[in-house]
Amino acid sequence: MSFSLAGCTPEAGESTGPSGTSGGDTTPNRPTIALVMKDLGNEFFQTMADGATAHQAENADRYDLIVDGIQNEQDLNRQVAIMSQLVARGVDAIVIAPADSRGLVPAVKKAIDAGIPVVNIDNQLDTEKLAAEGLEVPFVGPDNRAGAREVGAYLAGRLGPNAKVAILEGIPTAFNAVERRAGFEEAMEEAGIAVVDVQTAEWDTNKAGQIATAMLNAHDDLDAILASNDSMAIGALSAVRSKGRDAGDDRVLVVGFDNIAAAAKAVDEGRLLATADQHAGELAVFGIEAALDRLDGKEVADRQTPVDLIVKSGAADVEASAAADAADGADGVE
Repeated sequence: MSFSLAGCTPEAGESTGPSGTSGGDTTPNRPTIALVMKDLGNEFFQTMADGATAHQAENADRYDLIVDGIQNEQDLNRQVAIMSQLVARGVDAIVIAPADSRGLVPAVKKAIDAGIPVVNIDNQLDTEKLAAEGLEVPFVGPDNRAGAREVGAYLAGRLGPNAKVAILEGIPTAFNAVERRAGFEEAMEEAGIAVVDVQTAEWDTNKAGQIATAMLNAHDDLDAILASNDSMAIGALSAVRSKGRDAGDDRVLVVGFDNIAAAAKAVDEGRLLATADQHAGELAVFGIEAALDRLDGKEVADRQTPVDLIVKSGAADVEASAAADAADGADGVE
């Protein structure tokens, strides 16, 4: 899924696969912005790409777009290579969702040193590493910790104070993985719920299924699994079902993050308790608009983008109403 939009068609002989950036026709006097993503097999980033291409189609007179990325979220070297190719090609700006918050900083520095402005989206680059390199890179993205804390708090409202939960975290070197785990842990601590196991499944569905199975075997009184993305949540749901703990009093609740289509369907069906929507399609657009502002000589600051709790239709309202009724009763108000 590597292509260029000015006309959307790569030149003859140029790569259109994930192994390299394609080079479709670009238009003189119109800037070329490159969107570099991670894990193009993940629906979240496919949605991000779709949002970016739709925006470019609506703004074809403003800029041309290159979309590229990696197929494996752990393939840091490939993402670095893509950045190098874009610098060599001389694109006008780069919008990047880095696979690794620290490991991509040298590649970002190379681009900035070449006079190419960079906007960071989705997964924030390490601020200490940027400062050490003397770099200022605007971050456009959600508050992952707050989003995870909200998902965790909703789950806590369904559990008793003596409940036991486990966390499936993403790649530990990714800032958003660190923040989501922290948000989950804060919500559990505030509710007095014990986190009995934390393991990384590296954002991967199959690995999450295997690890969740091991968690369920090790903790037969486990009440819930908090997954730091929906791909891992889907793997956890599979493990819960295979253990026969997807219904009844013995049910293990699962929550996720990202609101991909499979997760949204699972929420509607009541299989997944909750997830968070960080609006992938809009996120890329916010980054592109920031890059266009930089190219216009405008100052671009960090921008926090929306993240929303997603639960089964009406569930949040019903529970909020029940909580309010309980509070009224405690106060003697009818």
